[in-house]
Amino acid sequence: MKLVSLRKCDNYKYENIKNCVEDMLKDIGCIEKYIKPNSKVLIKPNLLMKKTPEEATTTHPMVVKVICEKLLKLNCEVIIGDSPGGPYTINALKGIYKSSGMEAVANELNVKLNYDISDVKVENEDAHALKYMDIITPITKVDHIVNICKLKTHGMATFTGGVKNLYGCIAGLKKAEIHYRFPTEELFCEDVLLDICSYVKPTLTIMDGVVGMEGDGPSAGIPRHIGVMLASTSPYALDGVACKLINLSVDEVPTLRGSVKRNYIKKDLSDIQILGEDIKPLIIKDFKIPKTSKDFRLLASSLPKFLHEPITKLITPKPIIRDKDCVKCGKCIQACPAKAMNINKEKVTINLDECIRCYCCHELCPKKAVDIKRNFIFKLMK
Repeated sequence: MKLVSLRKCDNYKYENIKNCVEDMLKDIGCIEKYIKPNSKVLIKPNLLMKKTPEEATTTHPMVVKVICEKLLKLNCEVIIGDSPGGPYTINALKGIYKSSGMEAVANELNVKLNYDISDVKVENEDAHALKYMDIITPITKVDHIVNICKLKTHGMATFTGGVKNLYGCIAGLKKAEIHYRFPTEELFCEDVLLDICSYVKPTLTIMDGVVGMEGDGPSAGIPRHIGVMLASTSPYALDGVACKLINLSVDEVPTLRGSVKRNYIKKDLSDIQILGEDIKPLIIKDFKIPKTSKDFRLLASSLPKFLHEPITKLITPKPIIRDKDCVKCGKCIQACPAKAMNINKEKVTINLDECIRCYCCHELCPKKAVDIKRNFIFKLMK
């Protein structure tokens, strides 16, 4: 039986987060059960891009602070690190650490921020798709990884939590290479993301769900107060409970579908014990999922195989740039794995014939100037 602690937490005040973390760890077993004193530990938050904590795109620094304090009491060597979207450079990391509040946490507690931007090619013999991957070096040099994710929606993956957060273990723009090699939702979400997670094997996964993100996440959505935190040794089980909390079924979330196929969790979540709170009164029935999700996938899955690819391409929502808000910074072009975007003096353009619908441009636009538009044919059919 997999244990997931679900605890109420109304805000990010220090005492609230501290008490919540202590309660969660008591539910699943004290931290010493999983992490021995004097260990070397990497804290892996969600540091997608240069955003402030109030924007709900990144893991809140107060959660990271409290976890760091617990580890420091065990005399652990603690490192905070992530490979955000876009270039993996020291300057990029400095800006993100500062804006997200991680720099302040590191300075206050005297813990390290990772500035090693090298990577290591590793082999995962048990992988279904990604047999070899370029992992950021700190992952390979620590005894434990504590995965501190954010509860958010995601344009391609529908939901991003414990499993998806570990995509940040892939070095820099090599994420774009993986998107291009595995462009479909099934390959990328059900195979690649689970391959990475199964290789990294986080010791603990903590979810910041105090304020999450709904709508067109993971960066252009709307912050929403959820008022919970979750903890588990299983990122797969934790994601299952988190999705139940926001009224998403296993079938709607590709990483959960993949987890079921690999027997990491059961489809009905009957192998998961929720500790702490009763989940039923906490379920949010009107949580907004991305426009890219659910409806068109259900339609495409009902088509004959020979029609699946062309019709899916036709009805899959497409990224559209809002020219009036675009500042032509070029970050979307850097992130585009299919090299389907161009920039000139007037505007940024997308070649939709080459676009693989990964929505990296939407995800990493600092001005939220990329919309996701449904095809009018789909609207008529619906």
